[in-house]
Amino acid sequence: MKTRYFHITLASVLMMLVTLTSTAQVGQTQYSRPMNTDGLTVFETDKSEQPAFDGLAIYWGAAFTQQFQALSHENSGAVPLMELANGFNLATANLYLNGQLADGVQVRLETYLSSQHHQETWVKGGYLQVDKSPIDVEALNNLFEYLTVRAGHFEINYGDAHFRRTDNGNALYNPFVGNLIMDSFATEIGAEVMFQKDGIFGLVGMTNGEIKGSVTRPDDRAPAFIGKVGFDRQMNEDLRVRISGSVYTTSASLNNTLYSGDRAGSRYYDVLVENSGDNFRAGRMNPGFRSEVTAIQINPMVVFQGLELHGVYETAKGNAANADERSVDQIAVDAIYRMDDFYFGARYNKVSGEFQAVDTEVSVDRIQVGAGWFITPNVLMKAIYTQQNFNDYGAGSIYEDAKFNGLTIEGVVAF
Repeated sequence: MKTRYFHITLASVLMMLVTLTSTAQVGQTQYSRPMNTDGLTVFETDKSEQPAFDGLAIYWGAAFTQQFQALSHENSGAVPLMELANGFNLATANLYLNGQLADGVQVRLETYLSSQHHQETWVKGGYLQVDKSPIDVEALNNLFEYLTVRAGHFEINYGDAHFRRTDNGNALYNPFVGNLIMDSFATEIGAEVMFQKDGIFGLVGMTNGEIKGSVTRPDDRAPAFIGKVGFDRQMNEDLRVRISGSVYTTSASLNNTLYSGDRAGSRYYDVLVENSGDNFRAGRMNPGFRSEVTAIQINPMVVFQGLELHGVYETAKGNAANADERSVDQIAVDAIYRMDDFYFGARYNKVSGEFQAVDTEVSVDRIQVGAGWFITPNVLMKAIYTQQNFNDYGAGSIYEDAKFNGLTIEGVVAF
């Protein structure tokens, strides 16, 4: 059976189970991020008091996103570009099926129903999360007051930017349209253990370092290790302060995807694409560290009343198989002002370094400004103007003197 048909069958069976199971309901499991405005600026879920466990239950949710794109692009003319018109992009959608198995024990399955790159249904990942000991032993009960364990195939917790990004059909938490130019997002197989107490947190994790599982070519593979430490505290009624630092490293991989793990596609359809080509990651930059990579991301955030400032500093070095080591850097700053159901925001994002298929150092910068309106806590409409410039590319490159700009209007429904 082909993989895509297996995914369709799996999703159909699970939906049937939801329909037939008397405990199935719309909502959320314990220790999960709300799929509405209560989930904004939520990062790792905390260890606060949760609703009482009332037996095995299945919860389901979904997220849908649609854009109207009015973008234009240009370059030096050395490589002809596809002609663009204003219009609607393909709608994207996610399905979430979560099971509350025991008090503090849950399983989550995340499925992409439709995306730019895959129009068929396919599974993003599934994992077990444990916030309370399933064994009633005092020592374990005391330990799990501060610990959260995840195991399975999941979105790795490297950096804070992945909590604010668009995840295919779920664009509710992202105040802008599109993700960072260098998008650090990956789903890998492994486990993470997180400790939290009084606003101080730390995480250690180990994964297979790749998006798929495999047991072949062991000499070409090594585990990936993840570490994260930080501080997040509501200092008073008006002020919240958070800062975190993350590291991701692997010494060998057949196909590491830390900066190319989002197979769903970007939000800038067909920009700077040849007139006979396609690029579902249009607008992003991939350093191409397929074999070896070490990356560090630092994220400060300050929320004062309605003003929200969030930053990204990232540096990474690595290589592809049989290639020289190279390095890249990224900075990003978000400024958001929220007023009841409305917000206004601006973002500056820049990357520089030696990227995939580029022999010299180049840079790409992006400015975004716009606004959003939460029509209900689960329905968001946003309009964002974007300008992205490609700098220092040599003669004959598609990115020589290249840029794209314009307006994107995006509607989001999530529950």
